[in-house]
Amino acid sequence: MEDESHVCSFINKGLSEEGYQVTIAMDGNQGLNLALEHPFDLLILDIMLPGINGIEICRQVRSNNVNSPILFLTALGTTENVVMGLDSGADDYLAKPFKFIELLARVRTLLRRTESPDNSERNVEKFRFADLEVDDKTKTVLRNGLNISLTSTEYRLLLMFMKNKGIVLSRMDILEEVWGVDFDMGTNVVDVYVNYLRRKLEKRNKSRLIQTRIGMGYVLKEANEDSE
Repeated sequence: MEDESHVCSFINKGLSEEGYQVTIAMDGNQGLNLALEHPFDLLILDIMLPGINGIEICRQVRSNNVNSPILFLTALGTTENVVMGLDSGADDYLAKPFKFIELLARVRTLLRRTESPDNSERNVEKFRFADLEVDDKTKTVLRNGLNISLTSTEYRLLLMFMKNKGIVLSRMDILEEVWGVDFDMGTNVVDVYVNYLRRKLEKRNKSRLIQTRIGMGYVLKEANEDSE
C-alpha cells in the first residue's frame, strides 16, 4: 500500500519480475479493506497514506488477528517513527530512499520466517541471564518476573544475545542471524532495534544488560566499568 505512483510501479515491477503476485492499494481505506478480506503472505505499508495512515492500518490489522508479516516503507526514518511503527505491530521497516535489492532481502526474510516448519519437534530451551528469562517454547520474556512484550524481530534479536552470552556480536553477525542478509544494508537498523530492545528491557529495571563495544558491536553482559 503506497501512495506514490512511481514507487508503486518500481516495487510492482521488481517484485513481479521475481515471481511474486502483487496487489496495490493507493489509499489507506482501500488498503485496510484488502488486508482484512484477503490472506496476503506479506503486507508492505507506507506510513503516510491518504485516508487511514499506515500506523492505524497496522493496528487495525493486528487487532483483527491478521498475522501476516508487515514491512513499513517510510520517509520518516527517525527513531521515534520507527518505534511507533513497531509498537503498532510491524515486523520490520525500510527508510526511503532504498535500493530494490534491500527491499527484496527484507521481503525474502519475512516470508522465510512464515514458511519455516513448526519448531515443536526441535529441542526447546529456556534461557536465563541475570534477572532475564526467555522461554523459547512459549516465546515469553520475563525480567525480574515481569512479562516483557516483544515483536518477532525483537524476540529473535534477544534470543541471539541469550544464546551468545558474553560474546561480542558484530552488526553483520546480527544482520545475518536476525534479518537473514549477508551484506551491509547501509542502514542503522541494527542500532535502532538494539536501542528499542534496551528500552523495553530497562523500562522497569534500569540495569543495562546489552552493552555496546564501540567499533565492534554489542554483547549481553552485566554492566561494568568498560561498558557504555
